[in-house]
Amino acid sequence: MKLSNFNYELPKELIAQEPATHRDDSRLMVLHKDSGKIEHKQFNEIIDYFDDGDAMVLNNTRVFPARLWGNKEKTGARIEVFLLRELNSESRLWDVLVDPARKIRIGNKLYFGEDDSLVAEVIDNTTSRGRTLRFLYDGSYEEFRNKLTELGETPLPKYIDREPKPEDADRFQTIYASVEGAVSAPVAGLHFSKQLMKRLEIKGIEFPELTLHVGLGTFRPVEVEDLSKHKMDSEQFWIYDHTVEKVNKAIDAKKRICAVGTTVMRAMESSVTTEGKLKEYEGWTNRFIFPPYDFQVSNCLITNFHPPQSTLLMMTSAFAGHELTMHAYNEAIKEGYKFLCYGDALLVI
Repeated sequence: MKLSNFNYELPKELIAQEPATHRDDSRLMVLHKDSGKIEHKQFNEIIDYFDDGDAMVLNNTRVFPARLWGNKEKTGARIEVFLLRELNSESRLWDVLVDPARKIRIGNKLYFGEDDSLVAEVIDNTTSRGRTLRFLYDGSYEEFRNKLTELGETPLPKYIDREPKPEDADRFQTIYASVEGAVSAPVAGLHFSKQLMKRLEIKGIEFPELTLHVGLGTFRPVEVEDLSKHKMDSEQFWIYDHTVEKVNKAIDAKKRICAVGTTVMRAMESSVTTEGKLKEYEGWTNRFIFPPYDFQVSNCLITNFHPPQSTLLMMTSAFAGHELTMHAYNEAIKEGYKFLCYGDALLVI
């Protein structure tokens, strides 16, 4: 498959700028892989497609307020600093992206907060926009992390053309988020409300959890026509023994194993036994899934509608079939579905 196979025209007005009023109020397209049938539903009707013993696997990663605004020493230029990951907690070293990058060189200092209570020094270049920062802060590690949280803002994607609101801190987070470390939400999970999850639990659906900290690599543009030459950034993930137990029990019982999001799918496909069972894991994955691909664990996927030529669209296409996926996307555009992180959902069964 080539990059150009995944291009389509996404009307700007279909890019969701706000979340649905209630989490499970979003629309749901149901795509049947075998028959090609498409149904149009509300997300809270997803319960009709699952039964006792089915497993919906969740990514419990928690988004931290990763976007900071600082001022460069001497010039006072306003600089966006996007925290990617902590490299060393003792030395307070972080991998970040800076914008505008051309103004930021090794040795520069950046000041944060109205009282300049947090300072960072640039100690290395990593990529064109990437830098390594050492934060300078008088206080304990806990106080330092609290200061980052206080000064940071919800890292909404740039295609959401507005300032973050206080409610985004809650809505750009799944209700089951618990392990902090992501710079973007695993967005398929944003549609689940407490009431819906309770109804699913009463019906006997299991919710095994894993953790994959979503990094910006997931959204890095593919810049090569030959997909086999694209390299994914690594993302850290954990698959726990209790999750393995529940998922493998569902496999043995020939139940639905539903990946709630492409991050869950990617994590599970990165830790499979030779018998096609899930296994425990702690480490990193840079697995890039695009058609053709033989999925080992999940037989069902919940995801959002993704941008043209994105790795997320490619994984969806690998799971549902390329022609059927692009047909579903054309149908979604025709029917006015909302796209991207605050948009509507797609269930592939």
